Amino acid sequence: MEKKSLEEITAQDSGFYARFLIGRVRHLMFNARQKELAPYRISPRQASILFILQNLGHKPTLAELAEHTDREINTLSLQMTRMEREGLVKKTRESPKSKLLRFELTEKGMESYKASHKSKSINVIMTALSEEERQQLIGLLQKVIGKAEKY
Repeated sequence: MEKKSLEEITAQDSGFYARFLIGRVRHLMFNARQKELAPYRISPRQASILFILQNLGHKPTLAELAEHTDREINTLSLQMTRMEREGLVKKTRESPKSKLLRFELTEKGMESYKASHKSKSINVIMTALSEEERQQLIGLLQKVIGKAEKY
């Protein structure tokens, strides 16, 4: 089998190459964010959950959090249990007999949110694009997401 260069693969399958690039950008931005959050002892995923809890305007359920994070409820349930153990969130029942759990930030969670919200890495990385290019990128990615969600 003949070995192909990345340029040849790209010419044959631009969809594959676009997915590869999206994955690479995601990985690099995740790593940059991870390094930035390390002093606060929280992960990028925890930071995104703290952001959602702070800005949603009400105490969300696991199902709502799963919808906003694009994560499975089982995975998110484990994450929320860890975050509760770490003192970042508090879960409460809708009523004493209810199985419905709601989540909110604790004081420690609020402090972690404020520290993590001072994100610089993503903004610095995105300065590679002009504001107009960023808006175009957002629009294009939203189109791809819309199509992927229907798949």
